[in-house]
Amino acid sequence: MKIEISNNGAIFEMDKDAALSNELNASNSPVLFGCRTGICGTCLVTIDEVDGEVTPPSSDEKELLEIIAPDNSNARLACMIKASCNMKLTYIGEK
Repeated sequence: MKIEISNNGAIFEMDKDAALSNELNASNSPVLFGCRTGICGTCLVTIDEVDGEVTPPSSDEKELLEIIAPDNSNARLACMIKASCNMKLTYIGEK
């Protein structure tokens, strides 16, 4: 899977279903990770483009997104996303 970070055009190749937090962190991506459990919001991204289906957010992730990105239906926590398809993300960080 190809994951592009639109902030700087970086493209990362990942195995299908790889955890973005592991792969992006190991690849020195611009996306920062704090807790890696979906409670800090440090890895907040928007999903701008996909060529398939992205696993929907868990109820816990939805709850945090309603607080830190209430008006952004494309917001997700990168630590909770798996590489299920090619994606273009924008890193917006902790809000």
